[in-house]
Amino acid sequence: MRTLKVRPSWIAGAIAFAIILIVAHGRSSPYNNYVLLAQAFVHGHTAIDWPGAYIDALPYHGAYYIIEAPLPAILLVPVVAIFGTVNQTLLAVLLGAIAIGATYEFGERIGLTRTTNAWICAFALAGTDLLWAAMLGDVWFLAHVSAVAFTMLALAELAGGKRGWLVALYACCALLSRFGLVLAVPVYAWMLRPSRRELASFAAMLVPFAAFWVWYNEARWGVWYDIGYTAWYHQDPAGMPTGSPFRLSYFPYELWSFFVQGVQRLPVYPWLQPSLSGVALTWTSPGLILALLARKPLNWVLPLAVATLLAAGPNFIYYVNGFAQFGMRHALDFEPFLIALMAFAVREKMPRFGYVLIAYSIAVGLWGCWYWNAFVRAGS
Repeated sequence: MRTLKVRPSWIAGAIAFAIILIVAHGRSSPYNNYVLLAQAFVHGHTAIDWPGAYIDALPYHGAYYIIEAPLPAILLVPVVAIFGTVNQTLLAVLLGAIAIGATYEFGERIGLTRTTNAWICAFALAGTDLLWAAMLGDVWFLAHVSAVAFTMLALAELAGGKRGWLVALYACCALLSRFGLVLAVPVYAWMLRPSRRELASFAAMLVPFAAFWVWYNEARWGVWYDIGYTAWYHQDPAGMPTGSPFRLSYFPYELWSFFVQGVQRLPVYPWLQPSLSGVALTWTSPGLILALLARKPLNWVLPLAVATLLAAGPNFIYYVNGFAQFGMRHALDFEPFLIALMAFAVREKMPRFGYVLIAYSIAVGLWGCWYWNAFVRAGS
């Protein structure tokens, strides 16, 4: 009788699922935009039944539309079709677990030891904003968690079977979670380039997603391209009435947000208070420094570095840094590529300071989750 062998990546994902579920403590996000969008899809339209101003939705030609990328809502459609509604945070918990399972699978495929792989996965979960975003499950945070999950699945496939159609499927799911990840698509093609067959299957898989995207924009805006974020920027008090939300003039603010902004000291308990507008990666995730040590193999390190820069680019010239948040949630767009670089950097040996940086990052991440649960979202 054959015994069922459970892959270590499934165990890693299960552990992550349990951790996120515990930290989320049964929360149901009030910002359930994706549930509302899934309900709209079930009823055959793209405009939502808008419950009020607490739900970010763009008024356009007498209806309200969700401007965030739609993939999480698509994932919710089967459940919503059966039950009518669902706890959106549970999807964030599941996708967070998938992200860690895929991270472990990637590490295993490139030859990390189990101990080193566990350290990298622990950093990916708690040393970044992934755990914080997954435990809350709000529309903006669920989008990030989904993007991380599918980006890590794409990287794991590139490190394993390298099937072009599957890499493209994961890449498209990632960009339909966070639009900026469309810039990483050419990098995936670059990494598949020695195989014409896989490149062809990669390109073929992009076609239905492109067709969906054109249809989705036509259904909402009456044009083939997306005007959602620009229209939102024009009516947002933090934006401007004309022009693009992406401007070089915002670069100094974003640079300060990502690398300088710190916590505030308090004279009483809890003694330290993270700024509501975030805390720089310098203070929350210094473990990312390990990515700078990656040197080989060049056919991985160079594309991952390029993907990091491309995915990060839009976030460094955007008009807001993420608003209410712990850490820098927009960093989740490019951190999967940095985590992959970290894995290559420590593949032969984890430096002692690496353990210190990762442990510190995890401690700060857990503190951020505790703080938000205790003081910011204590009632949710």
